[in-house]
Amino acid sequence: MEKCDVIVLGAGPYGLSSAAHLQQVKGLEVRVFGKVMSFWSCHMPKGMVLRSPRVASNLSDPDSALTVDAFQSAVGRRIGAVPPPAVTTDWSRLNMSQRLPVEDFIDYGHWFARQARLSVDSRTVERIDADPAGYHLILNDGETVVTRRVVVAGGIKFFARKPEVFAGLPKTLVSHTSEVADLGQFRGKEILIVGGGQSALETAAICHESGVQVSVAVREPQVRWFGRRPWMHKGTLGGLLYGPSDVGPALVSQLAERPNLFRLFPRSTQDRWGVRCICPGASSWVKERVNHVPILTGRVVERAHSQGERLRVRFNDGSERVVDHVLLGTGYQVNIAGYPFLSASLLERIARVNGFPCLDRGFESSAPGLYFVGAAAAWSFGPLMRFVAGAKFASQRVAHRIRQHKPRSVAQEAVPTLAAPAASFMGGEASREERT
Repeated sequence: MEKCDVIVLGAGPYGLSSAAHLQQVKGLEVRVFGKVMSFWSCHMPKGMVLRSPRVASNLSDPDSALTVDAFQSAVGRRIGAVPPPAVTTDWSRLNMSQRLPVEDFIDYGHWFARQARLSVDSRTVERIDADPAGYHLILNDGETVVTRRVVVAGGIKFFARKPEVFAGLPKTLVSHTSEVADLGQFRGKEILIVGGGQSALETAAICHESGVQVSVAVREPQVRWFGRRPWMHKGTLGGLLYGPSDVGPALVSQLAERPNLFRLFPRSTQDRWGVRCICPGASSWVKERVNHVPILTGRVVERAHSQGERLRVRFNDGSERVVDHVLLGTGYQVNIAGYPFLSASLLERIARVNGFPCLDRGFESSAPGLYFVGAAAAWSFGPLMRFVAGAKFASQRVAHRIRQHKPRSVAQEAVPTLAAPAASFMGGEASREERT
């Protein structure tokens, strides 16, 4: 049985950033479990471009030295998106050189881990239980590790939202966009993409450009396009209206950029602003790429059943379609009960609201020594935690808390208001407080 001071569970942007800051704490042994950037390499369609601007796509290290720009200098090649052959718009006007293709971002994550000299173990954690010494972890090869603290940076892989109407259908007919890395497999087939967000619409663009016969069903009466007024995001005006991460609409973006301030507002205000920050929509640079893709607005799939090797779907307007496959670009619903590595007994010790853990100012949950970063921290710290840009704030706060070694009470230091409204932007359909 091995022993360690801190285990970071997950080797994505939040896990790598947290480990980079923690290993600077003198006398602290830090280990990371998981495959570096595995979600991005295995669960993101090839050809995707990060919605976040380049300046908001940096991982975080204590010296702020391991940036995307530093990576570009190190590899000696230009890092940035290039226009697909079908796009005729002036690409420079859309400032696409400041957007990162997923493939470049994956390479950057691996480079960051090497440069930061992180101790990354590619084995996965199968189970976490409370232990008298802290926490007891069982790895996928059966080995066990005991640690005083665990930082959960498990990402969103286990939170994929799948509408109930598609329950029970085989993956040969229905899959979530996070389950398909190579969209080329649908070449020559007819597919329907469900969703009106960035993932759904950019996936539709890549499919169309790859020779796939694709259409999109969007619940809303119209598609929302972000960044249609690029002049508002530039210069002095842009600096006043939007934070560097560009998360959320004008002015609200500045508050989202400051999680400690955001969390001081009443819960109802946080939820209202949060909806505006993460509402479904796609970047304006995707619009031209889907000009020739049929987009059915105001459509909800009410019924779906197999018909031989194909799938028949019925929409809320009574119309029907028969397709080879349905891709669900329906986003993610955070619920830490979906993390298979958290034991039932450990879950019972974690105060939760709508599936989110209630975290104190140091990202520590009601289970002492157990921290959550990334999307799981969004209820406590706002929508910035759903983006790469939030890794800097989260990793700094976690490292500061662990460095201090100060005892604290979750009841004393919990978020200002734990009562959830009828429709929380973070909480999904059942907006009630869970106390376990």
